[in-house]
Amino acid sequence: MMVALRGASALLVLFLEAFLPPPQCAQDPAMVHYIYQRFQVLEQGLEKCTQATRAYIQEFQEFSKNISVMLGRCQTHTNEYKSAVSNLALRVERAQREIDYIQYLREADECIESEDKTLAEKLLQEAEEERKIRTLLNASCDNMLMGIKSLKIVKKMMDTHGSWMKDAVNNSPKVYLLIGSRNNTVWEFANIRAFTEDNTKPAPRKLILTLSWQGTGQVIYKGFLFFHNQATSNEIIKYNLQKRTVEDRMLLPGGVGRALVYQHSPSTYIDLAVDEHGLWAIHSGPGTHSHLVLTKIEPGTLGVEHSWDTPCRSQDAEASFLLCGVLYVVYSSGGQGPHRITCVYDPLGTISEDDLPNLFFPKRPKSHSMIHYNPRDKQLYAWNEGNQIIYKLQTKRKLHLK
Repeated sequence: MMVALRGASALLVLFLEAFLPPPQCAQDPAMVHYIYQRFQVLEQGLEKCTQATRAYIQEFQEFSKNISVMLGRCQTHTNEYKSAVSNLALRVERAQREIDYIQYLREADECIESEDKTLAEKLLQEAEEERKIRTLLNASCDNMLMGIKSLKIVKKMMDTHGSWMKDAVNNSPKVYLLIGSRNNTVWEFANIRAFTEDNTKPAPRKLILTLSWQGTGQVIYKGFLFFHNQATSNEIIKYNLQKRTVEDRMLLPGGVGRALVYQHSPSTYIDLAVDEHGLWAIHSGPGTHSHLVLTKIEPGTLGVEHSWDTPCRSQDAEASFLLCGVLYVVYSSGGQGPHRITCVYDPLGTISEDDLPNLFFPKRPKSHSMIHYNPRDKQLYAWNEGNQIIYKLQTKRKLHLK
């Protein structure tokens, strides 16, 4: 390339000398000299460009060579790693086979010992569980239901479903009325007379809750209203009636709230109850084949203390209540009378259905919307076809705990 440029420069000079007129003044040779110098500068620039190109090509060749060497080493390391992993997998598999074989040899000698140990642990767990239950349901209350003595209708309303009650513990004459199966209004009456006679003074106090209840399984315990939150399937609300605020809340474990607790109570999914031992929840649970589940709740912390799967069916059931730690379930045929207690469950096992007489309720035309026991006055508060009813009970002492 440089030779060609030099040749072109020489030909250009000859051309200019041949065709240009003879110099008229001293400027013509200076012009030719200037042009020649510019061509020399151009030649020098082209020479530098050529040298830079050669250096770049050499550097790129060295870089490509280094990359090839590194790729070769990486492939070698990859093959070594694959080989090591394969060897490790073979060693692990061999070790697992040896462990399985050793375990097989030991099982023959330890089979009897393991079964004895498992049985002993099971018996120990059952004894500990029974001790906990006996501590939870102490013998301070040993009454059992023997009959329904009488019925008293204290008020008549148009609403088919609802609940009414007194505080199960506090020595207060106040009566509380909750109308309907989905609502957020509680009516507080000064006493039973104010409840039964509409014109009696003072007028009832209207309490608007911040949440709505579901069903008719509400209870009042130590100044707090406990109810199933309508917006959820299994949430229990502890509501402070004096402050009109939510004090606490809990979620019952398992599949609670997915099925009705009683066939003839089409709005109640969780039925709360109070007896001499405290707060309870009756509900359906998963895997119980439509049988009722009994759950003991600690009212202060809203923690689950214990749960029992009972043999009592939800089919044909309309209500239930607890008395001295024993569950009594009321059944009726097609939601009509007669209303009879045909299933009893005692977590302590001290009484059974064979120990009880025929427990019939006085004849009523429809199923009960709710039946709740009040341990303070030893009576049942019930709602049947808009009637607010009090049932007086006949009881006797249970058999002594063994």
